[in-house]
Amino acid sequence: MSDQGKMSPARRRGLSDEVADRIREAIFDGAYAPGAQLREVELSAVLGVSRGPVREALRLLEREGLVHCAWHRGTTVTTLSPEDVAELDSLRGALEDLAVRQVITRAADDDLASLAKAAEVMERVTDAHEMVRLDIAFHDAVFAAADHQRLADAWDGLRCQVHLFLLTRINLSVEGYLGCIPREHRELVSALRSRDTETALRLFAAHRRHAVDVLTGHPTCSKRIPDGD
Repeated sequence: MSDQGKMSPARRRGLSDEVADRIREAIFDGAYAPGAQLREVELSAVLGVSRGPVREALRLLEREGLVHCAWHRGTTVTTLSPEDVAELDSLRGALEDLAVRQVITRAADDDLASLAKAAEVMERVTDAHEMVRLDIAFHDAVFAAADHQRLADAWDGLRCQVHLFLLTRINLSVEGYLGCIPREHRELVSALRSRDTETALRLFAAHRRHAVDVLTGHPTCSKRIPDGD
């Protein structure tokens, strides 16, 4: 028998993906905070679907790191441990450092102009959850401008957890958040446009550190990002 004859029939997909999108957006909107329980029966009723697509959607979200499934507790929105925070920060930093170097050496002026526009949109935002979305969108644009497909794929596998990380940050404190983030991103764009690798890497690292500091109990949002001396 040929290899093709051994394969299982293809299944039509779509509904479970749509359900996953809806649940994911609800998490990102703050409707379900970290630790909140996600009950299949309630979700199926709210979304108007059977429990099967909900179950499949939750499995997808678990693979993304957004939810945690346990037989004795059911499914809950992931609560990040200190180890999770450290691992996310270190991996994001490694990916982002490469992206910054790629952008500075390879990005076209149009790519940098797009980054500037993404940063400008933040100036008009008054909602913390929307600011988190724009923060993620800005970094999406950085990875896109890096013109490195495998790097972009690696970021895509991490971005939902980074989004959750930032939601955890604003759930702890929004003090100064809406004022800090636009300014920080203006500085990031300026460094990229100047093609200044050392300054850009330092500013991106400081930008990441501010969120980690809030999660670890040392909130900062300096008026000026310190020099690297």
